[in-house]
Amino acid sequence: MTTTTNTTDVVTPVKLGARDALGALVDPGSLLEFGAEATHQCTAFGMQAKRPAGDAVITGTAEIDARPAAVFAQDVSVLGGTLGATHAQKIAQVLDQAQRARCPVVGVLDSGGARIQEGVSALDGYASIFRRNVALSGRVPQISVILGACAGGAAYSPALTDLIVMDRRAYMFLTGPKVVRSVTSEEVTAEELGGAHVHSAMSGLAHLVTERPEDALPLVRRVLSYLPSSCWDELPLHLARDPELVPEVPAEQRKTYDVRQVVRGLVDADSFLELQPHYAPNIVIGFACLDGMPVGVVANQPNTLAGTLNTQAAEKGARFVRMCDAFGLPLVTLVDTPGFMPGRSQETDGVIRRGAKLLYAFSEATVPRVTVILRKAYGGAYIVMNSKQLGADRVFAWPTAEIGVMGAEGAVEIVFRRELAADPGRRQELLDNYRAEALSPALATSRQAVDAMITPAETRDAIIKVIRPLMRARQPRHSHDNMPQ
Repeated sequence: MTTTTNTTDVVTPVKLGARDALGALVDPGSLLEFGAEATHQCTAFGMQAKRPAGDAVITGTAEIDARPAAVFAQDVSVLGGTLGATHAQKIAQVLDQAQRARCPVVGVLDSGGARIQEGVSALDGYASIFRRNVALSGRVPQISVILGACAGGAAYSPALTDLIVMDRRAYMFLTGPKVVRSVTSEEVTAEELGGAHVHSAMSGLAHLVTERPEDALPLVRRVLSYLPSSCWDELPLHLARDPELVPEVPAEQRKTYDVRQVVRGLVDADSFLELQPHYAPNIVIGFACLDGMPVGVVANQPNTLAGTLNTQAAEKGARFVRMCDAFGLPLVTLVDTPGFMPGRSQETDGVIRRGAKLLYAFSEATVPRVTVILRKAYGGAYIVMNSKQLGADRVFAWPTAEIGVMGAEGAVEIVFRRELAADPGRRQELLDNYRAEALSPALATSRQAVDAMITPAETRDAIIKVIRPLMRARQPRHSHDNMPQ
């Protein structure tokens, strides 16, 4: 009996049928399927006797929340969901339709990979899909939903899309456990190699993970509710809802707190959707609504690594900023960071190069951008986190803010080294004087690095008053792609 699995040799049980997945994704009765009778043309290795209609993928157009979308879902129950030339052509047509209609594309992936029997035709099929993923990047939203196996070359297509949603039992890797064992003698399971935990917490590839496959598709609908149909369209509007109360932020710089509570106190109630929560948790990113307007939020997280920036956080933030800019979402940045993470490992891991990605992303962004300095903003991290001279439309500071080259403790040790050596008892006096004279938000305001000092209670209204008129004046357009970081 001829098999149809690729060299990764992954067998994934059916968890949610392809047609059921599309049924959970699109509006009832809106799916217009095409290519339902298409079959593969392979005649080698006994494949001429196996020509199921549709060739293991359902493709078509539909509506999601009454907006047009292009969709496809691989059917692992047919030929293992493997991809051959016809299968690839059907997906390519979906991507072409998304380009012509300027609408989002959602792909549900559950496949054994390239169909070995079709050889180079299967590989060329993947290449044709990748080229279209790149052509659509930054133009229409592309979302990948991984419900089973996504192995071999197939994994590159999700990596080229804007967001990935994974079921916790799904796998995604280039080479499977058997190949790894034969080449490196390493014993590893599919879950350890490319499970949802790996991609949500370690590689950063997965943006959202669901406990059940049936939860993934409604989550995709929610993601799309924040995004325009294309970069040329206006953002969808939501019903404005009053937020939670803004929590009190500790004035003591060393005390931690959860910045997500601050976010929820500023944005519309229940509107914050955090992305990549387990990857580089020292920076928080996500979609939200402000007075019904979708926005992107970027915030330092003081309760993880004190909110310092490192290589992973910089890349995580950079791609999110570029995605928001590509699709016209205003950016709200909340700053509380002591700087970039020091150390040899960070330097050799490319903190300069990778940190520059976040700087670049903010600098090139043309969407409305508002920064609020909650507490500390020191050194290069102050600059990188959407500072005034980097192009922020408005920068506000809370009374608890400290803005400077470094924190008071380090600065006093350098500036007043001789005074401290002569009289160690003056340390607190010197610290207080330095904070008042060099770190106060009033000083930053007088030098126009900060536009205004505001209270936490005033912050939401201040942000809305900046963003709303700028969004009215903005013309939707194509600005740049959303290249993987």
